[in-house]
Amino acid sequence: MKLISKNLIYAFLIFLLLSAFFALLTSPLETVKEIGLSELVQEINKGTVEKITVKGNDLEIALKDGAKLSAQKENEAGLSESLKNYGVDSEKLAATDIIVKQPSGFLFWLGALLPFILPFALIALFFWFMFRQAKAGTMQAFTFGRSGARVFAPGEEKVTFKDVAGLKEAKEELKEIVDFLKSPKKFLDIGAKIPRGVLLMGAPGTGKTLLARATAGEASVPFFHISGSEFVEMFVGVGASRVRDLFQTAKKNAPAIVFIDEIDAVGRQRGAGLGGGHDEREQTLNQILVEMDGFDRDTNIIVMAATNRPDVLDPALLRPGRFDRRVVLDEPDINDREEILKIHAADKPLEKGINLRRIAERTPGFSGADLANLVNEAAIMAARLGRKVIVLDDLFTSIEKVLLGPERKSHILSLREKEITAYHEAGHALVAA
Repeated sequence: MKLISKNLIYAFLIFLLLSAFFALLTSPLETVKEIGLSELVQEINKGTVEKITVKGNDLEIALKDGAKLSAQKENEAGLSESLKNYGVDSEKLAATDIIVKQPSGFLFWLGALLPFILPFALIALFFWFMFRQAKAGTMQAFTFGRSGARVFAPGEEKVTFKDVAGLKEAKEELKEIVDFLKSPKKFLDIGAKIPRGVLLMGAPGTGKTLLARATAGEASVPFFHISGSEFVEMFVGVGASRVRDLFQTAKKNAPAIVFIDEIDAVGRQRGAGLGGGHDEREQTLNQILVEMDGFDRDTNIIVMAATNRPDVLDPALLRPGRFDRRVVLDEPDINDREEILKIHAADKPLEKGINLRRIAERTPGFSGADLANLVNEAAIMAARLGRKVIVLDDLFTSIEKVLLGPERKSHILSLREKEITAYHEAGHALVAA
């Protein structure tokens, strides 16, 4: 609908421009009084005419007082002959300057043909816009089965293992993948089969997507990123078509990494559920399995996937030859949390003397995403209070905000409510003892 409205606006603007151009050609720039030849003869005999310019049958008359007139001469007769027939004084006529100008051929034909061409041009323009719109709709139908994967080129926003804090064991596992993508020959010469797929498993926010991009950055290969939910559509067969298009594009850009985020959206165990949506998801999963089986021995394509629900995945995805490697991403420990805080605080002005180790000690169970949010909340709080640097109190307050939400200053407990809460908590302590 937006495209149609935009095209109609363009057509209307072009119509206005053509109309204005035509009006400019056909109408004079200033209003000039038109007289007949008899009046012209009278003016010549009075001696008031300074110059007559002849352009075809058009006469432009300039009077000595600066006024301008126009007239039309007879078609077949010359100007002098026509004026003599109307009784012009020969001496007065001889004293008048007569200039003959040949009319421009282009302007003549343009003025003659434009009134006939303009309607046809507008009709042709209308049909051209309609054809363009219909073609756009047709192309959209043809591209419906193409994957919407986002492609990150090797030199575009490069992320490496140095940008990923912690996860030492996971990075060690993935270095083998990097070595294979960089120099596959040494593996193939010895007969080793490189894993075709790597499944990253971990809680939300542990850095699965970042680690996959870092792997591609370390190997300097293209990175194709798509979510599992982007494959499944209402129409059966679209998801499978998008899978084929994704893997064909990756093969053309090999070596490359294909990363499917939240693969549990399309890779759930088959055989449960009803309806067309379920059939579409199964077809999409079957196509993923076929594509992973169809890799040649020397095809440098690594499929990486991420999930926080490995228990719901279809067993066919997890068998050897598909997702051979399973890399578990645990919650960061205190050392990892300190490193993550240093990375996210590197581009923010911290007060001198802040020890991020203290923040790491107070954030057990925080994921990498939680720690990034913590530092960002501290920066927002400092800016809101008008400070130029982030102080330690901002970070401590942000820990409570991330854990418990914003402070509710309006919620005040009465003394009776505090007493009841104290008895309740004391009861917990007695039972635990």
